[in-house]
Amino acid sequence: MLYLKLCNRTENFKAKNQWLGKGNLPKSGNIIFFDWDGDSVSDHVGIVEKVENNIVYTIEGNSGDKIAKLSYEKNSPYIMGYGTP
Repeated sequence: MLYLKLCNRTENFKAKNQWLGKGNLPKSGNIIFFDWDGDSVSDHVGIVEKVENNIVYTIEGNSGDKIAKLSYEKNSPYIMGYGTP
């Protein structure tokens, strides 16, 4: 249930001026939103662990039915943006 609520929260972050769009560098603890199918709707979320050399390191659930540490280039086409709570 938490996953579904977070995936649909991009507009809330934008309305509260707590949104970093694609291409920005997030901070540790930001929520990263992904759009796997290119329909401009968030399909997945994770937590930013750190950013080094334009690589965003994340902690994500539901990745192969487990929690995983993953990484993405800052300009990955799948990253929608970041919520900054």
